[in-house]
Amino acid sequence: MTPSASPARKSLFRTFIDSEASGGIMLMAAAALALIVANSDLAETYFAVLKAYLGPLSVSHWINDALMAVFFLLVGLEIKREFVDGQLSTWPRRILPGLGAAGGMAVPALIFAAFNWTDPQVIRGWAIPTATDIAFALGVLSLFGSRVPASLKVFLAALAIIDDLGAVIIIAIFYTADLQLWALGGAAVTMFALFGLNRSGVKYLLPYLILGAVLWVLVLMSGVHATIAGVALAMTIPIVRARGGDVDDHDASPLHRLEHALARVVPFIIVPIFGFANAGVSLEGVGLEALTSPLTLGVAGGLVVGKLVGVYGTVRLAIGMGWAPAPFAAAPSHILGVALLCGIGFTMSLFIGLLAFPTDPALQDGVKIGILLGSLIAAILGSIVLVLSPRPGGEAARGF
Repeated sequence: MTPSASPARKSLFRTFIDSEASGGIMLMAAAALALIVANSDLAETYFAVLKAYLGPLSVSHWINDALMAVFFLLVGLEIKREFVDGQLSTWPRRILPGLGAAGGMAVPALIFAAFNWTDPQVIRGWAIPTATDIAFALGVLSLFGSRVPASLKVFLAALAIIDDLGAVIIIAIFYTADLQLWALGGAAVTMFALFGLNRSGVKYLLPYLILGAVLWVLVLMSGVHATIAGVALAMTIPIVRARGGDVDDHDASPLHRLEHALARVVPFIIVPIFGFANAGVSLEGVGLEALTSPLTLGVAGGLVVGKLVGVYGTVRLAIGMGWAPAPFAAAPSHILGVALLCGIGFTMSLFIGLLAFPTDPALQDGVKIGILLGSLIAAILGSIVLVLSPRPGGEAARGF
């Protein structure tokens, strides 16, 4: 008698890869390793390698301009999918996370400006604390499992995606160098060709990717930051829908195929490389003065206090005024915890900091300290609030 086959057991590695928290864990590990290396005997080698040139760009620029363009491509695909067929596909679904994202960007910027408004150089970093790191925030939230309602994860993901869209717009408008009109014109022609492929019903990804590479080169030379090419390319990738509005088989949808292909590469390779290359800061000589500088306080205060006040205050106002319903089975304390987790601004905040102060290592270090400090405090406080929150259920939603 042949014994019945037992279900295949996942390896520890596969379990880790499939975990919602794994991307955030990888990023935390990369950031911690960067701090260790930058404060060890390998520090000189670490910084020298980042400054070394490979062809026309330094290693640091290849990471921040080229690899991060792929990160922004995935961000753009997620934004398009959510707005076309996901949690943000209708206006009622957009109201609460949209208002939360708006408040969560405005208040941190105001707090940063309040600390630094007298310094015309530092004030360029006003947008640093406005961004939420999706991988980090969702990774921390996922650690609580069934202790938090599923609707809260959907709400945080939607808010973070709108937040990313806002960050992309800010980068395109406020962190653009002197424009080269000929390259900008070439990028416009390339975008026209990409939309032509879309309108013609081309479903093969290769033509889009080839033109996307051309677009990246032209945007890089135009003065607009090259990563914007990733988002622009994503907007042209077709998404196939079946009758009734549901997305068809993912194999038939170019957007889903590309998103699936990048779903492991970006969080497990590109983002950790970016974190390792940019989180390294020498802590030698860092004392109370550095921790209490207006730049550091503006970044950390914007992430912790600004996100808390902006997200929580706006969401509570919207729910109280009847503009949008509260996330199902969520208590006010759940919203409070999520608002704090929105203060984890690692990847995008670091990126904006590099754009704000591209040639000033001292200011970059101040930004990094503020981001690390603010993100750590936000993660700890958010976790404490969520641990103390009631479990999902009928009683949990009372209080709004």
